[in-house]
Amino acid sequence: GWCPLSPAGARNTQLLLEPPWTPVVRWDRVTLTCQGSGTPRDTTWYKDGSRWHKGPNSLVVSDIGSYKCHRSGTGFSPTMRVSNDWVVLQVPARALLEGDTVTLRCRG
Repeated sequence: GWCPLSPAGARNTQLLLEPPWTPVVRWDRVTLTCQGSGTPRDTTWYKDGSRWHKGPNSLVVSDIGSYKCHRSGTGFSPTMRVSNDWVVLQVPARALLEGDTVTLRCRG
């Protein structure tokens, strides 16, 4: 399943992760999908604050850095960071509410 980094139903640009775990580590090879108003060709990707790639709306990343996307109708997505950590405690990349049952992953 795809999971947004910002709350479901929000009227802004969403950055979805597959696999849907955060924090993202370099060895995960995560697929980022940008969702927002406009067509997939309207997607502009940014890496470490600089324009990096124009379209499509999905990319596979495994390089360390900070990523975000922009869609003309809804603006910028939240930033997602890929780290080079040796051991991480990951949580689902979705909005969590008090009382939710959560599965954690310890990976190294």
